[in-house]
Formats: sequence, structure tokens, C-alpha cells
Amino acid sequence: MTPDTRAKLETWLTYFEDLGLAPFYADRASLELPVSASVGADLPALSAAEGRVRPALAPVAPSPISAKQAPSLFEVLDRVENDSLEKIRADIGDCTRCRLSQHRNTIVYGVGNPQAELMFVGEGPGADEDAQGIPFVGRAGQLLTQMIEAMGLKRDDVYIANVVKCRPPENRLPEKDEIATCSPFLIRQIDAIKPKVLVGLGACAVQTLLAAPVAITKIRGQWYDFRGIRLMPTFHPAYLLRNPPAKPDAWKDLQKVMAVLGLKPPKKKT
Repeated sequence: MTPDTRAKLETWLTYFEDLGLAPFYADRASLELPVSASVGADLPALSAAEGRVRPALAPVAPSPISAKQAPSLFEVLDRVENDSLEKIRADIGDCTRCRLSQHRNTIVYGVGNPQAELMFVGEGPGADEDAQGIPFVGRAGQLLTQMIEAMGLKRDDVYIANVVKCRPPENRLPEKDEIATCSPFLIRQIDAIKPKVLVGLGACAVQTLLAAPVAITKIRGQWYDFRGIRLMPTFHPAYLLRNPPAKPDAWKDLQKVMAVLGLKPPKKKT
């Protein structure tokens, strides 16, 4: 770990201790994983140009607790040289870093093409995924497969992963500390794959990648930048199952992705 990275992490820890959240850090000296704050940000002005890439949303401290503004998780997370999906999985191991390990059956790491140009990021595993160890295999996963095929691709052509690798009990939303613990592995996956386009599926994934409490309904369909990669926020397939009228909007978002990647939908069989 570089001195600059350690200094930034020390700023994070001081920031959270000032908030009274020091119990999250059982061993301050280890600094094994940076932990992200849930911090607000003003959305950039909307543009009529569909191809415009917006910068990542800059985090803003909720109050002037510290003289130094806490850096973004993804600013302090160094890129690992010669990283690979195999090494990342080995580093995860039989993870017990957060409470989600107490309820899971299987770590759901990720699946797909390790050199994919297109990567989908979801929230976390459900019951079917927890049983099979593969992301997006339930009803929402079946819809995602249909969406991928409508783009003229196969599931094996893309890479699919989640913000957290273990199923939250009762399919609840992941807690902030669970996301902070697990998301660095997702970022390493993204860095290792180096996709041309990321598709953030749903609020949890997009809020994690943009490090801001954004509303998916307000920012979907607009391009953002994530560590030099185009990011397209759109609805989660589970949301589309509950709200079928939103499917045309999701398809418009995917069409923008297709335009960037030079994809055309498959011809209908006659």
C-alpha cells in the first residue's frame, strides 16, 4: 500500500470515528479494505446529447466534521497489477468478513467472459443464485438473459457480477457496511476485465459505482464515467418483472449501449 493511499484511508477512518462509527474498524492498523461513506452529491445538469459521458458524481461530506474531505472509495482503491479473476476469487476465499456469511450457502462470485466488452453489475444474490453459485439464474436472471440476447449477444459473451457476493437474508437490501466490505472485490473484477461498457442494474449497483445516493429513475439512460469506463444506469430486471411498463425505457438504455459497442439486434426468424 502506498503512503498516499494509507494517508487517504487514515482520513476515512478519522472521518468515521468523528461520526461515532469507530466500532466498524476492529483493527485500525491493518487497513485491509477501504470503507466507503454514503455521501451525497448534486447530479450534473442533464444533457440532450445521448452519447455524452458524464463524470463520476463527486462525493460531498454531509457536514464539515473534518478539515479534509473524505475521498471516494474508488479514489483510494489502488489498481492491483497483474490482477486476474482467479486471484481475486482466491483472495475472497471462504469469506467471513461481514455478517452475510452467516446465512449464505454459496459465494456467488461472477460468471461470463473474462475479456468481455460488456459487464452487468447487479445488487446481490437471491435464493436461486445462493443455491447454484451463479448470478442471475432466477426469474430476474431469465429476463436478463432475454435482454442480453435481444442485444445480439449470448450470456457467455458478457460478464455478470453483483455488488455483494452473498445473499442478504430474506432478500433484503445489502447494508452499507456490507457493501463497503464486499465492493472492493467488485472493483477489482471490473479492473481485471476492463470492459468497454458497464451496465448498472438498479439503484444499489448504481449508487455503489457512483458513490452517491442517486435515484435510478432520474439518471437511467444517461452515460457516466467509472474509472475510465462508460457506465449506463438502468432498471434491475426484478423491477421490470414487477413493473412491465418500464421495459421500453430499459430497452432504450440498452440500445444506447448497443450503439457504443456496434451491436445490432438479431433478425427475427420468419
